[in-house]
Amino acid sequence: MHRFLLTPRWWGINVFVALAIPFCLFMGTWQLGRFEDRVGSHKEAQAERPADQAAEPLDSLLPVDTKTSGRLASTAGEYGQQLLVPERDLDGKPGFYVLTLLRTDSGKTVPVVRGWLPGTADPAKAPAPPAGRVEVTGALQSSENSGTKGVHAQGGLPPGQLGVIGAATLVNLVHEPLYDAWLTVQTPVDGMTPVPAKAPNNTGLDLKAFQNLGYTGEWFVFVAFVLFMWFRLYRREVETLRDAEAGLLPAEAPAPAPAAADAAGKPEPTPEPEPATARPAE
Repeated sequence: MHRFLLTPRWWGINVFVALAIPFCLFMGTWQLGRFEDRVGSHKEAQAERPADQAAEPLDSLLPVDTKTSGRLASTAGEYGQQLLVPERDLDGKPGFYVLTLLRTDSGKTVPVVRGWLPGTADPAKAPAPPAGRVEVTGALQSSENSGTKGVHAQGGLPPGQLGVIGAATLVNLVHEPLYDAWLTVQTPVDGMTPVPAKAPNNTGLDLKAFQNLGYTGEWFVFVAFVLFMWFRLYRREVETLRDAEAGLLPAEAPAPAPAAADAAGKPEPTPEPEPATARPAE
């Protein structure tokens, strides 16, 4: 009864199922691993740094990753151009960052967020940076992918303001090598509020993390659907064979005999009319 499994049609079905199930399981496991990695990075980002953590040289912590993001980095140089980063909320209050470019002793420039001030971005509110050579210690941050709300291009901001903190937006303002990172000073400076360190980009329990979890469920659903369809086709085939063996299927009409077929195919002869006879006159 099960010899139909060896037919070419069922060979194709079985090969497809044998390949589809491992592929779906692999993709589902991979998506689950991506979700677990993001959960782990979220926990690392939320973990408090030791209070007595020693600052390390800036160059030794680059490039910024999940382990070095938020670490204290130290460097030295001279402050230069100062910019404001508007529409940055802190503790639910609107305000702006005061960002100053620091030209380090190595010749490269690193953006330093010296603090946060409430209200609308105004150069008159931002205290001037210290003059001369300074040593700066701050939390290391990676370049941002998005920044100021409602501003999609640097050209939409007034001069002296910056929408996104990163080398890609600063390259047109600074004509010298830039670090692909920035620092946030963690001690109060000139009455400004320190900006807390943020989790690195593309980590944590964000929308992408829950997308990975959703894709995990979809791949496992595909496995169940493939098995369900195979079992349904198999059961239908078995039931058809059982009905044929039990004689429950309608029998095919027998072919007509050749003579009967010829007779049925020939048209009936048309009877010839009888000749008219003259009627006698009365």
